[in-house]
Amino acid sequence: MVSLVPMAPYVVGRGMARSERSLSRITSLRSREPHWYLAVLGTDPPKQGRGIGSALLQPVLDRCDAEGAPAYLESSKESNVPFHRRHGFHVTEEVHLTGGPTVWTMWRDPRTPQ
Repeated sequence: MVSLVPMAPYVVGRGMARSERSLSRITSLRSREPHWYLAVLGTDPPKQGRGIGSALLQPVLDRCDAEGAPAYLESSKESNVPFHRRHGFHVTEEVHLTGGPTVWTMWRDPRTPQ
């Protein structure tokens, strides 16, 4: 398998340094407390609003709760913030990246069984 990482400067060009600074800035905001990092969740736009994202997310949140572990994620799409709030997340930072999107960092404490 061929790695594309060495080609990244040629593909991204001058934006590579800015991308690295942005990633470094966002990474520095993450808690040092042990937690689950939820990196990627997406639903095909025509399929949104049908509970698919919630169905994908819920087993992970159930495991977080069972382990007593918080969860952390980042979103660069403001319309996702209410979705994550419904699942117990709250915004910890709103990061305005120079020449890039706004990123919302979000945290969810584990829920205790009722």
